[in-house]
Amino acid sequence: MFTRVRGRAVRVTLLVGVGCAVLIGCAGLLWKLHDMAAYVADGDPAEGSYVQDAASGDRAAAAVLAGPAREVPRPGPAAQDTGTRDTGTRDTGTQGTGGWRPSDPLIARPAAAEPAIGALFSPGEDADQDHHCSASVVHSPGGDLVATAAHCVYRGVLGFRTNLVFAPGYRDGGAPYGVWVPTRIDVDPRWTEDQDPDYDVAFLRVRRPGHPGERLEDATGAQTVRFGPELPVPARVVGYPNATEYPVECFNTARAEGPAQLRLDCADVPDGTSGGPVLTEAHTLIGVVGGRDGGGDEKTSYSSLFGDGVRAVYERAAAAR
Repeated sequence: MFTRVRGRAVRVTLLVGVGCAVLIGCAGLLWKLHDMAAYVADGDPAEGSYVQDAASGDRAAAAVLAGPAREVPRPGPAAQDTGTRDTGTRDTGTQGTGGWRPSDPLIARPAAAEPAIGALFSPGEDADQDHHCSASVVHSPGGDLVATAAHCVYRGVLGFRTNLVFAPGYRDGGAPYGVWVPTRIDVDPRWTEDQDPDYDVAFLRVRRPGHPGERLEDATGAQTVRFGPELPVPARVVGYPNATEYPVECFNTARAEGPAQLRLDCADVPDGTSGGPVLTEAHTLIGVVGGRDGGGDEKTSYSSLFGDGVRAVYERAAAAR
């Protein structure tokens, strides 16, 4: 009798303990969601766009400059002259096929910072206070367009991030080209509807707080976007891992993965490189890390293929005012 009562008491105690743990966990989750919700907005999910108010952008930029990043002098002309200064990228041997070779071994390695490639921050209590993704400047008539992955800027049912900050050329806490915030974000509505991995691409129109009229592309150069790239093709992937303050890169052949995905096999391209560019011919953008499996696994990086859907989002973003 005593044993049965004691056993029942133990079970009740365990159930109460589990219940409390669940409640505490749920409370913590709700609190985290509350914090995240402070930095998202609905935008126009039917179109796949969000227009950022100036105050939110200014606060985000100030938070980054007060925390993980600081403005530093820009490299001198000699440091910037890397063979493709007009595009803000280095001549990495991917021009055509002459001199190009895959990384050996196929492992991403630390790379020099490049003006037109940078880290994407989201300051605030949303679990991603430091740089959480990568992005690159792409050529546009307005000279103010950045490409990244849609999952870096749109948080599922929560909506568009309102606390994004782009630091081109970022390295070791330094932002030599300043920090830039969106004025508008565009994604494919098929992404906002159900996060279709075939449309995991976003374009951001940006401005530099405190520097009205300055154009990003004039400062950093830009990549040229290629839609409908012929595959396979020699390519390079670049991005900023969450755990480092410098970019990594890897060379290999970009291949088709089904009708709507691109893949580049290379190890050690970890979390944080999402949104980073897949480049060919030194400065031609044919993908951004994302798409299938959120961008890949330990050995492969994926990108949504730059087809007509991505072209339509780019044209909408470039034309919008």
